[in-house]
Amino acid sequence: MKTFQQPFTTRLAYVLISLVIIIYGLFMLRDLLIPLTFACIFALLLLPVCQFLERWRFPRWLAITITILVTIGVLLSLFYLVYIQIMDFEEILPQLTEKVEKLYFDVQIFIRRNFHITRTQQRVEGKKYLTEFLKNNSDILGNTLSTTTGLLGNLTLIPLYIFLMLLYRDFIKVFFYKAFKSVSSHRVNVVLKKIKNVVIDYMVGLIMVIGIIGILNTIGLYLLGIEHAIFFGFLASFLVLLPYIGIAIGSLLPILFALITKDNPLYAVGVASLFATIQFLEGNFITPYIVGSKVSINSMAAIIALIVFSSLWGISGLVLALPLTAIIKVIFDSVEGLKPFGFLLGDADHADVSK
Repeated sequence: MKTFQQPFTTRLAYVLISLVIIIYGLFMLRDLLIPLTFACIFALLLLPVCQFLERWRFPRWLAITITILVTIGVLLSLFYLVYIQIMDFEEILPQLTEKVEKLYFDVQIFIRRNFHITRTQQRVEGKKYLTEFLKNNSDILGNTLSTTTGLLGNLTLIPLYIFLMLLYRDFIKVFFYKAFKSVSSHRVNVVLKKIKNVVIDYMVGLIMVIGIIGILNTIGLYLLGIEHAIFFGFLASFLVLLPYIGIAIGSLLPILFALITKDNPLYAVGVASLFATIQFLEGNFITPYIVGSKVSINSMAAIIALIVFSSLWGISGLVLALPLTAIIKVIFDSVEGLKPFGFLLGDADHADVSK
């Protein structure tokens, strides 16, 4: 019996319509999908700890509870350390206020001398532009605030999602067996194991990168004589979670701090040069060597993924873009008809292009 194959244009139309539906669904359900995705990644990351406790005869529910509580305790300890560092700024707050006022006064004098605008006119114009800005962007600010509040509310559900995913992991695995009945259970297990490994490897590599970048930032700031070097150094390193732009964003605060607290602007130039150098090392050597060997995604695919997921899910999309792309690549590589797309996402420097 001769099988009927649909024309290419028809198949292309089906693919495009499916993509539109998927993207629209990802955007509309972002408040649900973002915490679920974070929970899934954390669940995979915490799974080895749970399995270790279960091997020591802990009931599954107790092993999961202990793991989640310990993780929350570690995160709260980190937040407490950040809080202590921020409280230390109270000691230099009068100095910062004085410096800001002096800088503001110097800028007013510069404008008056070079543009012949009096200080009174500057204040009036500044208030007018600030009022117009707030008026024109009030809707945007309100939507951003409501979206952020809703997202934070949903993020509180992440521990519950993690608990349920780890508790029902066998049940979820059976679901995949039933969903892909035409595929052997062994092959499904292999794909699931690859997804778990790629997530764990990515997260462990990311933690190592954050530690290395934090140490390099701290040493550089300490040698430059910048106060609170540990705080600024590790704050910028944690922003590595935002690929390509994280360190650059993290450098703004210590640069501003150097401008305010130091009499010589060359300190700020030194801080900017330090972070630019570390950004170069991170992007070209540290991250590719530590994370890139675990998650083989080429730069073009990574940039496109960052743009797409940030457009759909904002800052959360930037954080989740690379691990989700790595999971998608594992799935593509495991499905015969999707292997070319998996190849397209892969590392171009190590790809076999002779075939």
